[in-house]
Amino acid sequence: MSELRDDQWFTEVFDSHGSAFSLKISEKLLDVQSQYQHLEVYATETYGNLMVLDGCVMLTDRDNFLYHEMIAHPALFTHQDPKRVVIIGGGDCGTLKEVLRHSGVEKVTQIDIDEEVTKASERFFPSLVASNNDPRAELLFADGVKWVDDAPDESIDVLIIDSTDPVGPAEGLFKTDFLKRCHRILKSGGVMVQQSESPLYHTGSIIRELRHDMLEAGFNSVATLPFPQPVYPSGWWSVTLAGKAIDVNAFREQAAASHELPLEYYSVDAHRGALALPPFMRKAFAAE
Repeated sequence: MSELRDDQWFTEVFDSHGSAFSLKISEKLLDVQSQYQHLEVYATETYGNLMVLDGCVMLTDRDNFLYHEMIAHPALFTHQDPKRVVIIGGGDCGTLKEVLRHSGVEKVTQIDIDEEVTKASERFFPSLVASNNDPRAELLFADGVKWVDDAPDESIDVLIIDSTDPVGPAEGLFKTDFLKRCHRILKSGGVMVQQSESPLYHTGSIIRELRHDMLEAGFNSVATLPFPQPVYPSGWWSVTLAGKAIDVNAFREQAAASHELPLEYYSVDAHRGALALPPFMRKAFAAE
């Protein structure tokens, strides 16, 4: 990915697919080079504040609820009774907030390598960090891969990999060996979910390879759930779930239908619909 800039627009260019996405900006609010990545925050005219990492759009005020709800709630409603949840990445804390909406969750540990992302979220995206002081929340700034290595066997219920694209700091989070270690620390009945890029651009590459590697790592079932995401390449994104002795193509529909969580996108119907993959995706996964 690359970027084009002038005084009024931020544009992320997705070179390999000949596409780009632009937002009209009114002000640059932050420009920080951390130990790990280049972090910027802009005020935009129509999408609220915009966070950018290494030239790639991470989130905006206007549409981040789509991603954060879909990476959290399908996994939590698929697990039969999630108590112990771990988030690798997720430094903006939006996923943490969504997980903590579930009253049955007893502890959530978030491990992000770059504290600057959380500091920026505290300053410019206060709604995302609203639950950071919840007594069930633990925020660590460390290497998520090493944390998984050190975690005890079968010690968590749901593992959420809320990473950036599979390059740079997040590259190791898409490797088969890492997925095997994730499988090890999940309890029987455990669910793993990982952001898995664009269905339009990556079904035949990143998504198919991730599903294959999850099965190779010992998970018995996988499910990819597409959803709209206007600010990401192609405007369409996905998460992929993997189950350890559980079928992630089914979920607790009654609980998902009767919850009283203040959500804006996720619903029992949205979950069902996301599991109904379009034919071109089913064809790509037919050989699994």
